[in-house]
Amino acid sequence: QVQLVESGGGLVQVGGSLRLSCAASGRTFSTYVIGWFRQAPGKEREFVARIRWSDDSTYYADSVKGRFTISRDNAKNTVYLQMNSLKPEDTAVYYCAAKPGMGVSYNFWGQGTQVTVSS
Repeated sequence: QVQLVESGGGLVQVGGSLRLSCAASGRTFSTYVIGWFRQAPGKEREFVARIRWSDDSTYYADSVKGRFTISRDNAKNTVYLQMNSLKPEDTAVYYCAAKPGMGVSYNFWGQGTQVTVSS
């Protein structure tokens, strides 16, 4: 049973930083892709960033490129999302998700963590 648990959300002022964590368990993730998504009130869920566990390759949405960094800690089976220079429009519930490397859809999702950026 795959389990993803997010943590690290909170309230931060504009320009501040937060680091989100996604602790993964239930299987070996060496062939998986882990992604971060977010959903703001009244909006659809959107892609933020992803990392391929096997080679650390990363990809970002244009809206966060240069401000957010996704990384992983193999020993802790944890993926991080370092968020810098936060803006009010970054306010959302952030979710991590996992899919097999060749998969199209993310099969497994965490429960989400709230990030609120105040101006």
